[in-house]
Amino acid sequence: MTKSPRAVVQEALRVARGAIPAYSSKFSRKDFTQHQLFALLALKTFLKTDYRGLIQILVDFRELRDDLGLDKVPHYSTLCKAVQRLLKKGSPFFSSFKPPCAPRTAA
Repeated sequence: MTKSPRAVVQEALRVARGAIPAYSSKFSRKDFTQHQLFALLALKTFLKTDYRGLIQILVDFRELRDDLGLDKVPHYSTLCKAVQRLLKKGSPFFSSFKPPCAPRTAA
């Protein structure tokens, strides 16, 4: 068990590269890989923060952006959409987690 956010990011990237494709579609914009987004979501969980808080951490810490290979910081909604996409594919990592930004359905 580590207490290092950088170690979490590096391990999440390693796991994601072995488990999911880099892009969800051949028509993806290719701004961020699914590996990077997965690692960001793992970091969000590790740091116990929200989407906007995670983005601010990325803005403040160049080392994390370098570890992730990010040229730019994603918008918080990009992470929210990534969670929805990974949930849709039935990822066991997020199987019991419902994203807070998911559209609400009328009961």
